Amino acid sequence: MANPDSGHGALPTASEYIQHHLQNLTFGNHPEHGWSIAHGAEQAKEMGFWAIHLDSMFWSISLGALFCLMFWLGARKASAGVPGALQNFCELLVDFVDGSVKDTFSGQNKLIAPLALTIFVWVFLMNFMDLIPVDFIPEAAKRWFGIEYMKVVPTTDVNITLGMSLSVFALIIYYSIKVKGGKGFLAELTLQPFSSDNKIVKFAFIPVNLLLEGVGLIAKPISLALRLFGNLYAGELIFILIALLPFYLQWALSIPWAIFHILVIVLQAFIFMMLTIVYLAMAHEHH
Repeated sequence: MANPDSGHGALPTASEYIQHHLQNLTFGNHPEHGWSIAHGAEQAKEMGFWAIHLDSMFWSISLGALFCLMFWLGARKASAGVPGALQNFCELLVDFVDGSVKDTFSGQNKLIAPLALTIFVWVFLMNFMDLIPVDFIPEAAKRWFGIEYMKVVPTTDVNITLGMSLSVFALIIYYSIKVKGGKGFLAELTLQPFSSDNKIVKFAFIPVNLLLEGVGLIAKPISLALRLFGNLYAGELIFILIALLPFYLQWALSIPWAIFHILVIVLQAFIFMMLTIVYLAMAHEHH
């Protein structure tokens, strides 16, 4: 295990080591130092809402570009004859996602399947970074580029997961209004689950219905983001804790946990994709 320096020439304590590995490379406007990179969690906090996590953005964009490149190469090399390994892999993923969409989404929308494929592969690639040894890339970034902080798993950053879920939420609102109209969308929020043929009773239930349906609507992107973030953050933290153990225990514990974590990273990508499909299917349905 290659521990970072604590800043005093000595090896850090376990607490300092954990905090260091959980700190993002943050750039923002500090009240005292102006636009700069934060040195520690306190400076990052003082930068406020508009600070940006450079490491999360770099790895998420890079992995998104890798996904596009991989499928572009697969499409470019596609042939009607004996398919290559990359073509087989891409076709397997496309068939899997296409089957999931057909089983869940009953409407007609050409965006859903490509969106589901993008979400599944992209989230999987970001999750997969959790299987890289916790000190490998941060130590390389520190030695070669002088970068003190480097978190390599974008889905352990709630800003990334919340940004993705809010994008899905925007699509839910857009298609709800497009398919049902503004009046139909408002009717779903105000006239269910409680309704009545009596107009007075019907209108009396509108505030209650709006509260219940509004909470349910807002909970969708929040739960979507926090579910992915929480599972991957916990997995990353366990890897960091294992890295604090003696070398022989690291191998004894990290390999079984990594094998189990493969299931977690695939399952979380699948859940994020399926919930996106389900929410958009609900947006297309008339009640």
